[in-house]
Parts: sequence; C-alpha cells; structure tokens
Amino acid sequence: MNIKDYLEQKRVAVDRYLDQMMPPTITPPTTLHESMRYSLMAGGKRIRPILTIAAAEAVEAEPPGLMAVACSLEFIHTYSLIHDDLPSMDNDDFRRGKPTNHKIYGEAMAILAGDALLTMAFDLISRPDLMKGCDPVRQVRIIQELAYGSGNFGMVGGQVFDIQAKNIDIDLSTLQNIHRHKTGMLMRAAVRMGAIAAGVNDRQLDDMTDYAEDIGLAFQITDDVLNVTGTREELGKNPNTDAERGKKTYPTFYGVDSTKKLADKCVAQAINRLSSFGPAADPLREIARYITARKN
Repeated sequence: MNIKDYLEQKRVAVDRYLDQMMPPTITPPTTLHESMRYSLMAGGKRIRPILTIAAAEAVEAEPPGLMAVACSLEFIHTYSLIHDDLPSMDNDDFRRGKPTNHKIYGEAMAILAGDALLTMAFDLISRPDLMKGCDPVRQVRIIQELAYGSGNFGMVGGQVFDIQAKNIDIDLSTLQNIHRHKTGMLMRAAVRMGAIAAGVNDRQLDDMTDYAEDIGLAFQITDDVLNVTGTREELGKNPNTDAERGKKTYPTFYGVDSTKKLADKCVAQAINRLSSFGPAADPLREIARYITARKN
C-alpha cells in the first residue's frame, strides 16, 4: 500500500469532520471560536485520529461513531499544543509554521480555547446523534480511555514530569517515563479507542496496546532527533529548543545515530506485535514505519 496516499485520504476526511464539528467564527463567543479554529485547523498530520481509524480497519470493522471517536483525539491534542506553547510552559513563538495561539489571541484566550477544545472532545464522544448505534458499554469504555490517556495518569501527567525535569540531571529511566506519558499515552488511547469501538477481543486489544506503546515511544524518540537535526522550515517551529531549555533527550544519552537505531528497533517491535492480524492491519504497520521516516 502507499502510506502517503492513505494518510492524505484520511487526513482530508478528518479535517472535513473537524470543520463540521467546530462552530464557525461568527458564533458567539466569536473570539473564542476563532482562537479554537486557528489552532485546530492549522494543519498537522492527524496521526492520532488516523490511528483510531486504522485500528478499527485492522479487524475490518466500520463501527458507528468512529469519526467522532477519532476526532475527539485531535481536539485533545490541539488543546495540549496550545497550552504547551504558553509562556508558563514551553514559551514557543511558532507552531506548524504560524505564530502560536497566545501570540495572536493573548494568553487568557489561548488558555480558554484549550479548555474549550478539551471539553468538546468529551462532548463529541458522548453525543447520542454522533454515536448513534454504538453499544453503550463500548461507548463508556471509549470515554474512559480518552480520560485516562489524556489526564493525570496520561498526557497531563507526562507534561508535569517534563516540566519537573528541566535543568535537572535526569537518568534514562526518568526520560522514558516522561515520553511514555507525555506522548505515548494519547497514542495508546487512540489505538485502543478504535479497537474497542470495533469490538476486538481481549487478545487483539492487548496486541494493539503493545503496538501503540512501541510507536508512541518511537514517535517521541524521532521528535527528539528532529529537534536536533530539523530546520525551521521542516519543523514549522524553531529547532534545538530542547537543549536551550535544559531538557535531556534521547540524543543526549545516545547521540543522534544510535537514537535513530533505537527508534527503528521500536518500530520493528511494533510491527511484530501485529503478527496475528492480516492485511487489513497494513495501515497500522505502515504508519509505524512512517513515524521514523517523517521530517516533522
């Protein structure tokens, strides 16, 4: 399969759905909705929602409400980026090649836009009209997965660990813990939510969970490398920010070349996790390979 064509096709579908779900900028409070749209529709690979769709496709299922489930993750991801960029967090000026949200709308509006996107994610997967036909037990499990993956034991917890590690001489296990939570848990949720929506059995869910944890680590390791080797044009933001902030990363411990090999090892392991699945899981396999081949 051509993974670039697959990713582009799914990205277009996700973008269309996000645009439909997000209130137009003329809807009061207008500035809030303009700020939310500014970041939500600013581009991006849409890897998390695509992972959700691909996980369901791996068992050849088209469960009701799948696009709502998938796009809830993009609402969460976008809110996290807005808040990450704030002066009190990473203090970034650019995101995806554009000024960060607070640079355009101010810190207060950026915080509220993030808050609203977070809340809308749960509105999306709890609405009867969008989730019509979904088994209620599965729906509650999906909601719980999103909460767990994005909350204090997931992404937010990872952000806390990350903040606390600045300018501190952390060891490798601490770095792994940061990455496993900050990036890995939302990807884990994305795959598990798609799998649960599709009604996979326990063995399949375990295999997909292991796959998700492997690619989550590979994704963050690759981000660490790109922060060192990428350009402003490729990344859509300034490079070398990790070192400037006193953050230890995988290249700090291993060097760039060995770090790339570690990411490749994670990808190979992730693909091996899917050995019990047939060709329908090829998008998941190719997404794993794409993660380390990307330039941003």
